[in-house]
Amino acid sequence: MVASAFTSSAVTGVAKVARVASGCAVVLPLVVAVEAVPMVLGVMGFTATGITSSSIAAKMMSAAAIANGGGVAPGSLVATLQSLGATGLSGLTRFILGSTGSAIAAGIARFY
Repeated sequence: MVASAFTSSAVTGVAKVARVASGCAVVLPLVVAVEAVPMVLGVMGFTATGITSSSIAAKMMSAAAIANGGGVAPGSLVATLQSLGATGLSGLTRFILGSTGSAIAAGIARFY
């Protein structure tokens, strides 16, 4: 009886660890993605000093300016990405993205 109780609690413990590990496998990439946003924007050419010449950002800006009659519209994708590239993600934005991603990951992990 004692051995079966121990085995049952060990199996339950292993199942809990497996659930936590599967949740971490989903949450960890989300955390990395939130933290990688400034780096990815910099690689694209959206930097704190402006848009880098001959970059993806420069090509996007050129296309947006041509489509908009000579200027980049405030609130457009290019303007928003440049703002994020210049200032980075605020603490509140990181919190919201992290919380949302964690909630989604927790919902997904329930099915496994």
